[in-house]
Amino acid sequence: MHIRKAVFPVGGLGTRFLPATKAIPKEMLPVVDKPLIQYAVEEAYAAGIREMIFVTGRHKRAIEDHFDTAYELESELEAANKRALLSLVHAIKPDDMDCVYVRQPRALGLGHAVMCAERLVGDQPFAVLLADDLMIGHNQMGGGPTVLQQMVQAYERSPGTVLAVQDVPLADTRRYGVVDVRGSMEQLAEVFGMVEKPAPEKAPSTLAVAGRYILTPAVFESIRQQPRGAGGEIQLTDGIAALIGKERVQSFRYEGQRYDCGSKEGFLEATIDLALANPELNEAVRAHIQRLSR
Repeated sequence: MHIRKAVFPVGGLGTRFLPATKAIPKEMLPVVDKPLIQYAVEEAYAAGIREMIFVTGRHKRAIEDHFDTAYELESELEAANKRALLSLVHAIKPDDMDCVYVRQPRALGLGHAVMCAERLVGDQPFAVLLADDLMIGHNQMGGGPTVLQQMVQAYERSPGTVLAVQDVPLADTRRYGVVDVRGSMEQLAEVFGMVEKPAPEKAPSTLAVAGRYILTPAVFESIRQQPRGAGGEIQLTDGIAALIGKERVQSFRYEGQRYDCGSKEGFLEATIDLALANPELNEAVRAHIQRLSR
């Protein structure tokens, strides 16, 4: 089956960016000229997905507004004959893309957020994208595939759960879910086990799960059967790990760059790198960096 739906868990509070996120969803923080959530939606759209499911909270109305029609703005741009800006606004939500919203009543973990989308997903395989992991595929700016496009292609070759993974320093394994691929160096490899945030001496590998998943509907029942973890949270990792041995679970070493925009350091790195990749900003940003390095 083709991947036609994507789930965006966007109900978190974004406390690491307070006070900015007191009134603005962290997913609406702009990197250069687009909010984080738009980068993720564009990535899903490029992968052929046309139904975007947002799992929101009561303070995330700005996300809905961003993908809605802004009649007053569009009328002003039309009257001023600002065609280029009008095209930018229209491109946020193409006509063949549907946006659906469901509330997560309480923040009970990523697994709980995915469960909130179960009725909308139905019995189809689907993608999950974490917007604060900004992913740029290798040569994406030059027409190369996005990370999710790479994953969809891998899924079509070998259907089943597909987890985006990246190599991390051994000392950093305690920050991620880590997969056991029994030493395989294949880009698409069978997963034999998963450990959430292992100490370096207990990590089965240095392959950490990044913020992109292709999941089968079996994950919903698997999540339901898992006990709650620390803080009473319902973990997606536990639900996926329980599927190992019951269906195909695979890791995928994507080609590209991940920016952890849930952290201030990663957010700034993404802003600088994407500004340098922007032909309108490249020269000015590079000149500023050179002045700072003198």
